[in-house]
Formats: sequence, C-alpha cells, structure tokens
Amino acid sequence: MDEPTDAVDRIQAEWRRERPDVDVAPQGVIGRLHRVAARLTDELDTVYDAHGLAEGDFDVLATLRRAGSPYERTPGELAEHTMITTGGMSKRIDRLERAGMVARRASETDGRGRVVALTRRGRETIDAAFTDHMANERRLVDRLNSRDAAELERILTEWLARLES
Repeated sequence: MDEPTDAVDRIQAEWRRERPDVDVAPQGVIGRLHRVAARLTDELDTVYDAHGLAEGDFDVLATLRRAGSPYERTPGELAEHTMITTGGMSKRIDRLERAGMVARRASETDGRGRVVALTRRGRETIDAAFTDHMANERRLVDRLNSRDAAELERILTEWLARLES
C-alpha cells in the first residue's frame, strides 16, 4: 500500500498490520464521512453562533419559516420535521419562547392541541441566519469542483435512500 495520506489511511494501515484477517476498506469511506461531518458541523455552528442560535434552535426556526405564512406548526410536526423527540422539542421551544422568537397558542382546530409560531423577532433572526447559512454552505461546497459536488450529491442521495428503506 502507498504511504498514508491522512489519519484514516494511518488508522487503516495500523488495523491491517494488527488484524490482516479483517477487511478495513469500509473504514476509508465511513471514517472520512465522520471526519467531514465533524468539520462541517464546526463550520456550520459558527454561523448559528453568530446569530445567537444553537443548531437545534436554527432547525426549529427554519422548520417554522419553511412552513410558509403564518409560519406555524404543531410541536409534533416540528419534531417530525427535525427528527428529534417531542421531549427534546419541548425544551427547544421553551428556550426559543424565552428568547422571544416563537410563541405558543391553542390550536384553532384541536381544542387540546398547541401551535408554535414564529414571532417577528424569530422571523427576522431566521431570515438573517439562513442567508448567512446558505452563503457558508456555498463556501464549503465550493471547495469541490462542480462536477465532483454533483457526483457526491448523487452518491449520497442514492446511499441515503438505501439506508432509509
């Protein structure tokens, strides 16, 4: 094998030496995906932090904003769209409500239900944060050439569909 070029290569080389009976090739993909994801998270968190948000706060505000006017969803819908538990969602909503970014009210269609809506402050915050977020994502994706970015998106889309089926 060639000389290791990154930490994953070094880890694989060590495992090949110690456990030649185990195929460590998948580690090349999975290990690098983990490392890329960690670096991307750090880069994305910088933008959220600049707007006084945590990643989860951004997700909730973005989910409400994407709903369209009047920018509201039930807590269950928010949990479904952000893939977190309703308990975790409740904590996020509490935090955003204290910050004046969302408001809760009784549902007009379900007497026992609640609705969470963006406030004006919440909409202004998510609009500014989303603009910066997309510029940041563009900066990160532009580190690949456009052909590689399109191919990576195709591969990840196919792989994710298989994993989720």
